Amino acid sequence: MRRADRLFQIVQLVGGRRLSTAAFLAKRLEVSERTVYRDIADLQRQGVPIEGEAGVGYRLAAGFRLPPLMFKPEEAAALVAATRLAQNRLDPALALALGSAVGKVLGVLPPLARTQAEALPLYAPSFTEDPVLAHLQTLREAIATRQKLRLRYRDAGDAASQRTVRPLGCFFWGEVWTLGAWCELRADFRSFRLDRITALHPQGERFRDEPGRALADFLRHAGADAARLEVG
Repeated sequence: MRRADRLFQIVQLVGGRRLSTAAFLAKRLEVSERTVYRDIADLQRQGVPIEGEAGVGYRLAAGFRLPPLMFKPEEAAALVAATRLAQNRLDPALALALGSAVGKVLGVLPPLARTQAEALPLYAPSFTEDPVLAHLQTLREAIATRQKLRLRYRDAGDAASQRTVRPLGCFFWGEVWTLGAWCELRADFRSFRLDRITALHPQGERFRDEPGRALADFLRHAGADAARLEVG
């Protein structure tokens, strides 16, 4: 990669995240961290408002924007592929928003490039309507607004229970969606398969992230198999 291209990529990567460490940038760009430090310093000297420092991380100052970019053909094809794979696995509102967003991206491409991207022979058809997706929008909104949920649930043994939970994140495992949450009944983290949730109601009660009960704590607690845990 030419140095000019690498500098451009650094600005793109830093601008697309809240905080980017030198280690992250070095891995993505396949260079040493020392090279990243040098490139960041050069960009700052050239007036690019990159904030932060070595050992902490970097971000772009609020309001800084690069000129619009033109996608490469393979990048446009990747967006079309990702959209087709995802739309049948998202709730209707999010699937519609995804289709609209990709349509806007494709709309700025030259006609030939757009035609080539849309002609990608890769599909992910859905043969049945997945009823659990009806829960997904409610869960997404509750997670975003930090709102407690009351749910009825049947575990693998068909035992029913009612729970008040703090929803933290939704996970898709290729076959099923799960909800990772703090369960007030168990006073611990639990995962719930969406296809086993029989009723779901927002409580109208907000919660705050507390040490030991946040999403990061859930992920550390459960590890790579977080969303495979059964309700206890």
